[in-house]
Amino acid sequence: MRILIVEDERKTATYLHKGLSESGFVADTANQGNDGLHLALTQPYDLIVLDVMLPDRDGWAVLAAIRRAGQQTPVLFLTARDTLPERVRGLELGADDYLVKPFAFSELLARIRSVLRRGPGRQPETLRVADLELDLIRHKTTRGGRRLDLTPKEFGLLSLLVRRKGEVLSRTLIAEQVWDMHFDSDTNVVDVAVRRLRRKVDDAFPRKLIQTVRGMGYVFEEC
Repeated sequence: MRILIVEDERKTATYLHKGLSESGFVADTANQGNDGLHLALTQPYDLIVLDVMLPDRDGWAVLAAIRRAGQQTPVLFLTARDTLPERVRGLELGADDYLVKPFAFSELLARIRSVLRRGPGRQPETLRVADLELDLIRHKTTRGGRRLDLTPKEFGLLSLLVRRKGEVLSRTLIAEQVWDMHFDSDTNVVDVAVRRLRRKVDDAFPRKLIQTVRGMGYVFEEC
């Protein structure tokens, strides 16, 4: 899942980016309101973490512009402004939740997962293919009833493959979606990651799910 962080305090933005990445999300960061709005309107995100006090365009204006554009991406306000009228204003503008600074990262993560779980049109909580099951909220994976121990990046890679089942995904696309990087053809980061994932997902099972398409990339489907 991809999350946009719009936060002008660079220390806080770095902290959030690190914590969300370690929790299995791909996170982008914007330090100004206009930059955040541009990303929100041009890139697909599952959720936006939005500060109120931002340079050039405050969080209220960013959220209002997002909703005027018809986008229903969930928004969680994260701000030091904690008066009741301000919280009400944020919710009335279309925010899905409101967390006051200072905050515990564990609470932020719980609120993010709660927002992603609820509401029509949101991401499904669980993905199932054959005997494989992914719990997208709790980041748990089982196959044939057996728990698979995946790292956050392995979970992100597997969830991407499962979401786009039957579609051949290039190494470039996988690198951008999972590692948030432009693929360097001199590296084999994607191939190494897929090999490690296969050892956990496929090696102990007769039905193989992760297939290689020579010269193109990888596809998730039953062989």
